[in-house]
Amino acid sequence: MSMLRKPLPAAFRINASCQFYQDICSQLENDFRKSLESEVSDDHEKEAIRPLAWYPGNLAWHLNFSRMQLRRNQALESFHEFLKQENEVGNITRQEAVSMVPPLFLNVQPDHHILDMCAAPGSKTFQLLEMIHQSTKPGVLPTAMVVANDVDVQRCNLLIHQTKRMCTANLIVTNHEAQNFPGCSLAKFCPEACAESKLQRLEFDRILCDVPCSGDGTARKAPDMWRTWNIGMGNGLHRLQVEIAMRGIGLLKVGGRMVYSTCSMNPVENEAVVGEILRRCGDSVELLDVSNELPELIRRPGLRTWKVRDRASWLGSHNDVLHYRKNAILPSMFPSGKGTTDSCTVGGSVEVNINAVDADMNESGDMVEGKEETKIATSDSNNGDNANTEEIKQDESESVKVSRGSDEKTDSASIVTEHSNLPLHRCMRIIPHDQNSGAFFIAVLQKLSPLNESLVVEVMKGERSTSKDKALKCSNGQGSDTVPAEEISVQQPGVDDTHVLVEQQNRDMDTEISKDKSSEEAKVVAGEAQNDQATRRDKRKTQNQGRWRGVDPVIFFKDEATIRSIVSFYGIKDSFALEGHLVTRNPDTNHVKRIYYVSKSVKEVLDLNLKVGERLKITSLGLKIFERQSSKEGSPCTFRLSSEGLPLLLPYITKQILYASAIDFQHLLQYRIIKFPDFVDAKFGEQASALLQGCCVVILREGHEDLESIGMDPSAIAVVCWKGKTNLCVMVTPMDGRELLERISFRFGLKIPKVDDGKPDLKSDDGSDEQPDGGAETVDPDCVPESKASEDMDISDVKDTE
Repeated sequence: MSMLRKPLPAAFRINASCQFYQDICSQLENDFRKSLESEVSDDHEKEAIRPLAWYPGNLAWHLNFSRMQLRRNQALESFHEFLKQENEVGNITRQEAVSMVPPLFLNVQPDHHILDMCAAPGSKTFQLLEMIHQSTKPGVLPTAMVVANDVDVQRCNLLIHQTKRMCTANLIVTNHEAQNFPGCSLAKFCPEACAESKLQRLEFDRILCDVPCSGDGTARKAPDMWRTWNIGMGNGLHRLQVEIAMRGIGLLKVGGRMVYSTCSMNPVENEAVVGEILRRCGDSVELLDVSNELPELIRRPGLRTWKVRDRASWLGSHNDVLHYRKNAILPSMFPSGKGTTDSCTVGGSVEVNINAVDADMNESGDMVEGKEETKIATSDSNNGDNANTEEIKQDESESVKVSRGSDEKTDSASIVTEHSNLPLHRCMRIIPHDQNSGAFFIAVLQKLSPLNESLVVEVMKGERSTSKDKALKCSNGQGSDTVPAEEISVQQPGVDDTHVLVEQQNRDMDTEISKDKSSEEAKVVAGEAQNDQATRRDKRKTQNQGRWRGVDPVIFFKDEATIRSIVSFYGIKDSFALEGHLVTRNPDTNHVKRIYYVSKSVKEVLDLNLKVGERLKITSLGLKIFERQSSKEGSPCTFRLSSEGLPLLLPYITKQILYASAIDFQHLLQYRIIKFPDFVDAKFGEQASALLQGCCVVILREGHEDLESIGMDPSAIAVVCWKGKTNLCVMVTPMDGRELLERISFRFGLKIPKVDDGKPDLKSDDGSDEQPDGGAETVDPDCVPESKASEDMDISDVKDTE
């Protein structure tokens, strides 16, 4: 407990695929590691910063300072600014140390298809992207692919922002309920295309199943957890966790590996879920023993026996559960997974009975069962463990107070605790006081053979749904692929079932009232509804909606005239595949603003998605490589290069290239706009003046290397610029420019002179503005979002705990 009360030390991970990986490692070892030693205040720690021994390649670093100390300690200001800047541009990722563990046990390979089922906010997704790019050469795309999914729209936006720093063409971001993630089976939706399609259905070699949890393992990072946590949080999420994990197993290839993880210490959310997976899947799934992997990571074996806490009582088996609580406390929560004879079970889990309403997540609410009404009152408590008092009111005339153990049960019945015969000791528990970290649970599962399809369909039914139509579809063997997103109703964790019933009653009452209205009133209402619909249509008039409302469709870019213009202007080699790899989110080629590049693996998934009727709700994908840019002076090519896509495209460009000395490159980043005569190297200024007007690439000339070899080197330091009539203008964000300036200054030992805060003169001698429209100095075109439509997406807002 004393360790839990201490602030959590910060941690970060270096992106080994970034261009300045070696420079950052050198700066940490030679500068910060020594200069910060005097700031260590923990008696148990001698070093201010140190690499985590268990993380491969010394890429992850442990700081003996909390996030609060980094913000408030003046002596740490320069180091804090370093962390913020490098994190913003994607060279490092600030992430809790134990949160980095689950992706390591996936054993990702460069050719794997990977699914992150509950990906937001995106730190683990970024880690997976690092892994697939780390083993490939710069400028070469791996054949692997990552699909990052999250149910919450706003958290998807955070996920997109986080992964955008990676600049990858091997990523798809989707917005689905994890337990209903579509399988996109060709045999089911488009059987006539099976013969000609390489990809028959969406399956994955590796799946990260980091499910929503109560988050009690994050108490050091989020001290408010001490005040808000209660036992009902874990119990209420157990069913959803099983559903998500089972859906993951269904999407896993035979021989594939899935990691199930939570940031909770509650066995109901951990070993109980893994045990239920093993019982449902039988010999098709194996819980792997990974004790020989990451040997320097201190971990403890999983539990094989535990009790379940329900309000004020400890329960040793499902026999100890009160009758009216059996729909809330499931048999799968216990070590044996066995239910009582009076429980109605389907596939190992208790069916939801809408007439037995229970406030699992809030630990308070009203229960209606037959003619009886049970009112549950909880006393205030920081940890939610104080005893509850139950008042049973019958016929609204008398009330009888009973203790928690009534209904023919007493607390003494919980003395006998079940013991699981499953190999749950192969699970891993990371405990805060073992290595000064947070808490985490990890289980590694491998699929040995195909599952019984009835098991997967049963899980995909959604046990909480009370919709008769949806239940009918599921009973006919239809999975989530056949249910449109608009028809899926997701109950938020923490929402009282009584509230759901009251809303349903109110809707029914409104329906009856509407039937009694006069015909004139009905016409008025209908007219207003039509006007509202017309208004919404006008707002989306310029947007092709595709299958998903509020989401721009994914369109393969096939405008041959535009592609020829781009290839000719930049001299792109034929060896760089463009056909079938360019996509956009606007079907009108005359108004396309951004063109994205996707890898071969992503292209195959997009082809499959189109054939099955766009089952995937894609919010973001690919790497922005070209962007429309207008200029007052005009340009032979209307599309400029994107700074995000430049590292991929650089080895294949043969035109519009300049090679600058270190001092001129530094000045260009520092002042952002320089007139041709003002360059230190006069020859460089003449070469810049001779270029065609429009976008160009300036490459740093290190020493006296052969210029052609520099351009062919994908690791060369380069920046996108705009060549005007009289000057050269940098087309990168101020943040990226400042970080790049500091990197080359560190590498070449250059000093960064201070400049005035005022903006440099943007006008040429004749008074004309040489910048492209939008002004690269004041407007960052790379930061403009693709579409505002995501803000209007109609989907359930389900929150989870990181």
